[in-house]
Amino acid sequence: TGVQTCALPISITGDAEFADDRAAWDKTYNRKDYVFGKEPAEFLVRHVNQLPKGRALDIAMGEGRHAVYLAKKGFQVEGVDISSVGLRKAQKLAAENGVKIKTVNADLNKYRIQPDSYAVILNFYYLQRSLFPQIVSGLKKGGVLVFETNTLEQLKNPNGKDFEKDYLLEPGEVKKAFAELEILYYSESNDGKNAVASLIARKR
Repeated sequence: TGVQTCALPISITGDAEFADDRAAWDKTYNRKDYVFGKEPAEFLVRHVNQLPKGRALDIAMGEGRHAVYLAKKGFQVEGVDISSVGLRKAQKLAAENGVKIKTVNADLNKYRIQPDSYAVILNFYYLQRSLFPQIVSGLKKGGVLVFETNTLEQLKNPNGKDFEKDYLLEPGEVKKAFAELEILYYSESNDGKNAVASLIARKR
């Protein structure tokens, strides 16, 4: 499974019209299995060796698959998510893997990323444009952002109707948004299921 097979969370992500995002996400995560699975995204695995060790922040961490993966690699990981149900599952996954992670239950529309604090910031399958400047300021000098989420191309895929246009990236948008960082890797791809923009960028 992957994000492309579970469109409900994507369609509500960051949407101001949903007065109770928390309840919607809690409902999504309130099942025995892991909605997005327990394995990290291939993009993170492929590039993990480029990431400087230290504190890592996982934005909209959900059930913790990326946070736990980094913790196993020796990072000190903090994750933020609106769903306490998702965070409980993240802690359970961490315990299963013999690692510790810190979890923060917060609405990301109100959350503030601490400036100059993180060696790594992860943003997977979540799009909140108002966070972009905070992500840049949250990285320490030499810190690295790993960002991957769906693009407008997703609308052309069979499951496209489940996605809200406002929460899909325009072509080249994320590269432009983080232009002040040093772009180490950038691609846009569509395999017919999942149309994504993938970025790795370092704070100068």
